[in-house]
This record gives sequence, C-alpha cells and structure tokens, in this order.
Amino acid sequence: MAVRIRLSRVGAKKQPAYRVVVADGRSARDGRAIETIGHYNPRTEPVEVAIDAERARYWLEHGAQPSEPVVRLFRLAGVLPAAK
Repeated sequence: MAVRIRLSRVGAKKQPAYRVVVADGRSARDGRAIETIGHYNPRTEPVEVAIDAERARYWLEHGAQPSEPVVRLFRLAGVLPAAK
C-alpha cells in the first residue's frame, strides 16, 4: 500500500478549505483517509496552516510520500527544512 500525505478538499462551492490527510494513494482525493493531521485555509489573510508536526514526522519516517503542495505547507509550518 502506497501511503500519501495530501490535501483533501472541504468547504462550500467556490470556498475551498483543505485538510492535510494521510491516505492510501489509490483512494479518491476526498475519499477515505487513514488519519487527518492538519488543515489549510488559503482564503484567510494571512493563510491559515495548522499541522500536527509530530504525526507528520511519524508518517514521513514510516515511508509516506507527501504531495508537492503538502511539501510547501510542511516547509511553511516548519515540519521540513526550508528549501535552498
């Protein structure tokens, strides 16, 4: 089972908010998740990002692959070191 850390869309039409979830790579974008480890709201000023860093590191150590948007959020939240 390929485990991915990715965004799952929630919120009303034209008002997106996202959950940061750990899910099987074969499941649908908004389908079943193993665990929710945070949320991201791009509509607020400043952008709201809340991630459980301990659980994120746990999943990364156990082989979960983050998507590109999640890597950017992890860097913003301090879970991963900043890009050079």
